[in-house]
Amino acid sequence: MKRRNFLTLSAGAAAGAALAACGNEGPGGSESGGGGSASYWSLSGEPGEPYRQAAIDRFNKANPDSKITPTFFQNDAYKQKIKTALGANQAPTLIWGWGGGGLKSYVEAGQVEDLTSLFGDASLKGKLLPGSFGAATVDGKIYAMPVETVQPIVLYYNKKIFDQVGVSAPQTYGDILDLIPKFNAKGIAPFSLAGQSRWTNMMWLEFMLDRNAGSEVFDNVFAGKPGSWSDPAVLDMLTKVQDLVKANAFQKGFASTAADTNADQALLYTGKAAMMVHGSWSYGIQKANGGKFVPDGGLGWMNFPPIDGGKGDPSNTVGNPGQYLSISSKATAADKETAKKFFSTTLVDDEEKAGWVKSGGVPVLANSDSLYTGDDAQFQKDMSAIAAGAKTFAQSWDQALSPTAAEVLLDNIAKLFQLQVSPQQWVDNMNGVIGK
Repeated sequence: MKRRNFLTLSAGAAAGAALAACGNEGPGGSESGGGGSASYWSLSGEPGEPYRQAAIDRFNKANPDSKITPTFFQNDAYKQKIKTALGANQAPTLIWGWGGGGLKSYVEAGQVEDLTSLFGDASLKGKLLPGSFGAATVDGKIYAMPVETVQPIVLYYNKKIFDQVGVSAPQTYGDILDLIPKFNAKGIAPFSLAGQSRWTNMMWLEFMLDRNAGSEVFDNVFAGKPGSWSDPAVLDMLTKVQDLVKANAFQKGFASTAADTNADQALLYTGKAAMMVHGSWSYGIQKANGGKFVPDGGLGWMNFPPIDGGKGDPSNTVGNPGQYLSISSKATAADKETAKKFFSTTLVDDEEKAGWVKSGGVPVLANSDSLYTGDDAQFQKDMSAIAAGAKTFAQSWDQALSPTAAEVLLDNIAKLFQLQVSPQQWVDNMNGVIGK
């Protein structure tokens, strides 16, 4: 599973691509739309696609007169296609997303259904983790169903490489700085980073700001408080990031490495990089693609360590409190009912919960801990503990902000890591889009 990265396409090309996808084969997917069926767009690839498809297959088998037809896209393609399709009133019935600022923009444009009454049923809402509804809620109303998994971002490390170099896992940010020259001296990249995808870089900023200053600084940004990025802790965070780049903390050519190809994951499990900051979904990718690396115990993980002297609570995490499915307001009444039935039956059944556990994930469905018994049990228990124990589980910045502000954020983050803007220029650029 990958996350978000907007493509820059001409409006005409984007519209043509999106509208063509409404009735044609999507990348890695099956035909969508037509035949009166409820259409469903989501992400392709491991570890999520097989379990999304399995849920649809279960529903279609149990409801032969209420078919759901999916199309799966790679992350980058999906972002542009869904945005354009919504703007052209050609959205699928079921819209997969991350909630937060993107969902808020859909709500303000009248593009998605108000689902508050659906979750007025306590027996349905009670099957989902309470903390997952924040990113699904706009102005006190629920516009999306939390689905799939809780995904904190963590620090992964290659245990075999650490043993080979004779060093221990970092307990503080100071330890990270001490490790960088040791790995570089051995010709091993200290960290793998898919810098071309931009949002991967953002994970560093999220943790370093939180660990240094706590959650309040970004809370002010999210609330639209003018000048929020001018907090001294932001300049400190930005300076630290550029110091990492200058110290060769990331692999050579990281700015041209893309997350959609999982090249960053491969650097870790092949031993070309020692560490990686990434979401919990990375575990499933490494397990699927890394041969014996995960089964043989080569992968280590931890919550991002504290910064010496930092004010942030070390239990805090950031990432995805869930994934989210909305229903298009433009869908037919019959297709809306099909979608709601899918929500209240298949997406909360035992097979759904077991499937996401099998994927290596921590389900957004409540009362899942008893299922953590297989080879992935320790990872799942640890991710569940991080999510449940976090004083603050912050949504990823590019998802919490509006699409307009998020695009400026991602663009400036890329420039920051490429040393194309100074910390002060970054702050000035970002203050210009607060509240937009």
